[in-house]
Amino acid sequence: MAFELPPLPYDYDALSPFMSRETLEYHHDKHHKAYVDNGNKLAEEAGLADLSLEEIVKKSYGTNQGLFNNAGQHYNHVHFWKWLKKGGGGKSLPGALQKAVDADLGGYDKFKADFIAAGTTQFGSGWAWLSVKDGKLAISKTPNGENPLVHGAEPILGVDVWEHSYYIDYRNARPKYLEAFVDSLINWDYVLERYEAATK
Repeated sequence: MAFELPPLPYDYDALSPFMSRETLEYHHDKHHKAYVDNGNKLAEEAGLADLSLEEIVKKSYGTNQGLFNNAGQHYNHVHFWKWLKKGGGGKSLPGALQKAVDADLGGYDKFKADFIAAGTTQFGSGWAWLSVKDGKLAISKTPNGENPLVHGAEPILGVDVWEHSYYIDYRNARPKYLEAFVDSLINWDYVLERYEAATK
């Protein structure tokens, strides 16, 4: 199935001041669009264009780096836009998610500290993740466009720590961006939706 650039689920000013219109215009309209365009071309060349995005990500991992880079980043961003919302973030997690965070991660404050640490310590470009692995929540980080799918886990929340995700708004203050993400931007309803799908 061909990759398509999804429209943003909010307008370009909706996430301000935590993520500016300029960041969204560059990040969504330029960077994500490039992953879609390159991914379609490379998937076609590899004879994998008929597969689902998840299948392309898994099949290209370790076998076709160019395709994997673009398919992985497309997958990550399709979800990233939905993990953001105006007035998001903060401690009021939906019940089932709160229970899992308490049981598996030692509570919200520990989750927040560990998730921000994962994003801060990812050297260079990459992502920090909250995933379901073996039925439990786990925090991890990956380089570049890699994601937990290729490590036997189901990502339910991810934050992009490539510089294009934050440099316009935060310059080199990546921890500040990550705090704003957790405190003010996470769409916990979408995280819950992904959690429920992953634990069915």
